[in-house]
Amino acid sequence: MTIDRRRALALFGLGGAGMAGEAVAAAPKGLHAGPVSFEHGVASGDPLHDRVVLWTRVTAKGAKTPVGLRWDVSADPDFKAIVRQGHVTTDASRDHTVKVDVAGLKPDTEYFYRFRHAVNGKAVGKAISARTRTLPQGATKDVVLAVVSCSLYPNGYFNAYDAIAKLPRVDAVLHLGDYIYEYGAAPSDYGMNSPTAKTRVPDPPTEIVSLADYRRRHALYKTDPALQAAHARAPWIVVWDDHETADNSWVGGAENHQPDKEGDWAARKAAALKAYYEWMPIREVPAGALPEAAWRRFQFGDVATLLMTETRLTARTHQLDYARDLKIVDGKLDIAGFVAQWKDPSHRMMGEGQEQWLAREVDASVKGGSAWQVLGNQVVMARVANPNLKATMGEANYAALLAKLPDYVATAVKQGVALSAFDIPGNLDAWDGYPADRERVYDIFKASKARPIVLSGDSHAFWANELWDDAGSRRVAAEFGVTSVTSPGYSDYLPGVPIAQAFIDRNKEVKFTDQGAKGYLLLTLEHGRATGELVAVSTILEPAYETRVLKRYVVTPDADGGVKALAEG
Repeated sequence: MTIDRRRALALFGLGGAGMAGEAVAAAPKGLHAGPVSFEHGVASGDPLHDRVVLWTRVTAKGAKTPVGLRWDVSADPDFKAIVRQGHVTTDASRDHTVKVDVAGLKPDTEYFYRFRHAVNGKAVGKAISARTRTLPQGATKDVVLAVVSCSLYPNGYFNAYDAIAKLPRVDAVLHLGDYIYEYGAAPSDYGMNSPTAKTRVPDPPTEIVSLADYRRRHALYKTDPALQAAHARAPWIVVWDDHETADNSWVGGAENHQPDKEGDWAARKAAALKAYYEWMPIREVPAGALPEAAWRRFQFGDVATLLMTETRLTARTHQLDYARDLKIVDGKLDIAGFVAQWKDPSHRMMGEGQEQWLAREVDASVKGGSAWQVLGNQVVMARVANPNLKATMGEANYAALLAKLPDYVATAVKQGVALSAFDIPGNLDAWDGYPADRERVYDIFKASKARPIVLSGDSHAFWANELWDDAGSRRVAAEFGVTSVTSPGYSDYLPGVPIAQAFIDRNKEVKFTDQGAKGYLLLTLEHGRATGELVAVSTILEPAYETRVLKRYVVTPDADGGVKALAEG
């Protein structure tokens, strides 16, 4: 039998399925015929104008042979107008997860998709279904994106995800990292002091290190009903940060990785990335490329080019650390010595290959007439020095605060206030810890006269920032930092303390921040206007919640590139 490209792709579920009315390629024989279930929901992701990735995971207890699935894509929710369909198989080698890259779709169109168990070529049992949509092409009025980051399972309910699932419109969901966390369930582990931890226990209950561990943790997260609902609402565009591998990861290791206890870093990283690609609706990297090279481009008509970057595992050099790298010389802090290390151009966040890609894509976006160049990025880009709580609160109130705090917290606060006297970063793990690399990104923006909006996660806080070049002569971009879904922020440790105001008082680039709220960012992009709404959920300690917009900021482009000052909308 001659197998052409279309038949081969359909046979293996790789997106080349027949049109409605055409014969679907025959499914392989000898597949698992026992009962199956879909306990981890469905998801779609990496949408383009003509294709989208569909994902699910099948539970088939005791299966000794591969499991077959039938998938359908329809123009209507009742699946009466099927436009693409095919078969795919999965087995334990990929943890019974399934990904199908479906091509041949229409731009800017909502579709419905489903998976069903297939035995001997016939679909049997209940289907699991959801909706997705393709990206617009050409002239486009507007784009609506929901942005999230940092979901610590034991620390609270995923109400932000539930709120996104209920939005009347969302074209895509951007997840900027820390989709999972690697910690265990010991009483001292991160998040286990939360009132919700008893009913939201991490699985496995130990820190995850092996491939089996990472798979189990992803599986746990995808049993959460709010997360399942958000995945079913719209396509997701994702990138990892550090906790998908280990805290404060970099190219050669991580703060939360000790080789003498947890083995080889390369092996752990490979296991984490394999599980990530299995369990997330992300398109596989091209043949021959490293799995770490997850940077990619998404074009939303003529409104926006979204460039998703990777700043953890491909090129990031080891983060500086004040305890290790800020020396005491002749009884004084050697600030000058520290600054020399901090500003060293070889101290990299992004490698040359990705930097060259970013320059090409930004330039092509501007020349192609896109209204906005949006950077999907893991960590805060603004200059953010430590807040000076003493200056914001006043001497007496500050002293009273220190007297109430546990010793270890009071010590950290005093150290932060002392460091706020110098023009050095508060967070050395963010772009602020890599100023030479950041300025190279700003040079890319300026060279192309781009109108950039930077989206950032990781910090567990909301931010509205104006980004200026090193000379302080040009506002090159606006930044919206999204808070966490559940992970704790500064205000969780210092309730009632005006730490947000202290950040604003100390930092020119910070126009607004909230260091305690949990929620998501809703970004609406139009020609000549971008609106960022910082949406907070009222609680993460119970499933019932309300939402409110903390702040709304409008960004408008500068005529000669860059953006104008943020304006409250």
